Amino acid sequence: MNDKQLKSIGKFLSLILRHRPETIHIHLDENGWTDVEILIQQMNKFHKPITFEELKYLVENNNKKRYSFNEDKTKIRANQGHSVNVDLNLNAVTPPDLLYHGTADKYLSNILEEGLKKKQRHHVHLSLDIETATNVGRRHGKLVIFEVDATRMHKDGLQFFKSDNDVWLTDEVPVGYLKKVK
Repeated sequence: MNDKQLKSIGKFLSLILRHRPETIHIHLDENGWTDVEILIQQMNKFHKPITFEELKYLVENNNKKRYSFNEDKTKIRANQGHSVNVDLNLNAVTPPDLLYHGTADKYLSNILEEGLKKKQRHHVHLSLDIETATNVGRRHGKLVIFEVDATRMHKDGLQFFKSDNDVWLTDEVPVGYLKKVK
């Protein structure tokens, strides 16, 4: 399977494991897990054929580490970014001093007025560095980067979580904790 095919399957996998499992008639449990054999069977039936080895390669080599297997590789889930109701069992953790959020300038006035909101997702996604925030934000249009005063947010009682793929998550980022840096 070539890189273009893997990218296409990866996008589809993200869609079904984060937003629309019903597309291929699979079920996510309360923690977002689904059975690997059933996933492969249903992907082969409703999308593009994939083998376990190809799925394993996708999980292990996805540049954003979007997916995880359980220990015996019989179940798979997306690490974060769900719009469907799942509990990823994330524990609140102390964040680094600063985090970053990449977005597009078309959202700038809304963000400056309301802060960062999770909208249909479970959390607002934040990055540890400007480079990652840049890669995320550039997908949405003309790039804008916000610096988030995570230490002050945490001291003020807002919680942070860290997903398995090192994305920092929080319920919201009020305007007073944001600083536009790009």
